[in-house]
Amino acid sequence: MASINPLGRARHDRAGDLSLLDLVLAVAYDEDLANRIRELIAEEPDLDEQQMFGGLAFLIGGHMAVAASGQGGLLVRADPDDTDALMGKAHARPFEMRGRAMQGWLRVDAEGVRTKRQLEPWVRRGVAYARSLPPKR
Repeated sequence: MASINPLGRARHDRAGDLSLLDLVLAVAYDEDLANRIRELIAEEPDLDEQQMFGGLAFLIGGHMAVAASGQGGLLVRADPDDTDALMGKAHARPFEMRGRAMQGWLRVDAEGVRTKRQLEPWVRRGVAYARSLPPKR
């Protein structure tokens, strides 16, 4: 049986069963945050959800807009030209992959998305940037 690891890739164990570690990691993101994101973008056309980066990503036209991060808080995709300015906002920091900061990708700590007033601008920014890209399908 295939399981989904935190990067959203299928993997098999020897017995073919879902391992406890895979099960824990597959639901490690904040489900309340994911539901709050859903409420904000439920009406968006061409919306999909997919497990990636150890969390639950929300894609618009096949492009990730935001994700409830498996490390807590929110992962936001933004215009790379805006990355430096956005880092000056409270609770925002670079998203790092393999120790390298990724332009156009930000982490917003859980403390920075506790209320709708805090969360909504980040979600709007991620959705707007994803919408600005040509659809993948």
